[in-house]
Amino acid sequence: MSLKVAIVGCGKIADGHVEEIGKMPDLARVVAVCDLEPLMAEQLAMRYAVPRHYSDLGELLEKERPDVVHVTTPPQSHLEITRLAVDAGCHVYVEKPLTLNHADSLRLVELVEKAGRSLTVGYTYLYDPPAVAVREIVASGALGEPVHVESFFGYDLAGSFGSALLGDPGHWVHRLPGKLFHNNIDHMLNKALEFIEDEAPEVAAFAATRRAHRFGDVRDAMADELRVLLRGRKTTAYGTFSSHARPAAHFLRVYGTRRTLHADFVARTVVFEDAPKLPSAIGRLLPAFRTARRYAGEGWHNVVRFARSDFHFFAGLNRLLRLYYRSILDGGPPPISGREILRVSAAMEEVFRQVALGQGKEGS
Repeated sequence: MSLKVAIVGCGKIADGHVEEIGKMPDLARVVAVCDLEPLMAEQLAMRYAVPRHYSDLGELLEKERPDVVHVTTPPQSHLEITRLAVDAGCHVYVEKPLTLNHADSLRLVELVEKAGRSLTVGYTYLYDPPAVAVREIVASGALGEPVHVESFFGYDLAGSFGSALLGDPGHWVHRLPGKLFHNNIDHMLNKALEFIEDEAPEVAAFAATRRAHRFGDVRDAMADELRVLLRGRKTTAYGTFSSHARPAAHFLRVYGTRRTLHADFVARTVVFEDAPKLPSAIGRLLPAFRTARRYAGEGWHNVVRFARSDFHFFAGLNRLLRLYYRSILDGGPPPISGREILRVSAAMEEVFRQVALGQGKEGS
């Protein structure tokens, strides 16, 4: 059986969804796309030969009867679109950020679960090759017990999305409670929370605006640097969101009781860091060569993947979709549980609360 999929919201990320779904015809196919702007829907349908396009979601749901709806609109509309899709009997994939606040995230998860439908969220980096490798290594016990996690997410405000954000004071990101952070830090927090077992770890956060004020409107009030500390009973984590550190890195470090692991999501490498095994100066000389050998091995591994056409930007999205569709067809649990979605949502809301308090003190 091949699931019928509809895409709601025809912005840039929708292209990635349609492309990746096209690589798995045994599991799913896109039958229609929808956007309030008819031209956006028509252009997406034309680019990828999607059979039909709509500007009215109700009409799409009635005529197409999709099995799965992908919600790729701004988060202000996620809850309502999900409600309409679930009422029509659909499973739902919702792009991040899930909703505007934790209460709405809770409502969305409960809505889907009560209807007996399946939900997943666009935490695609959790299924990128480095994240999958880290998960397997930790499960094997090679790292020992995780003690501390460092999650770093770099952002380029000069990039296409950042330029659009700074170029338009009416951009939808400026209306999010967490502004720039709201649209990004779930990627930072979800990788850290995976290693913290506590239901509600302690959160401490502070933010700053490093760039010069030059607009005289809401854009100047948008913070662009964030630091978050998460403390669980056995494991802690430190999260960094930076718009200014260069290069714009994206990595995860897991400090274990036996070894430390560094996963680079940009270079797609996963490398162990070990303590010297020989005494004195020789012991300090060898680790650099050992690390270089490991990076060389990762490089060759990536070359092989590239030669097999398996080294692409949306690798995580592809894997997440395959797991999600398979869970629907087999009647199993979704790859990302409602509990994990809500833990990230709760942590994000606490971060935004503390950041807002901190900014209020600075302005007083």
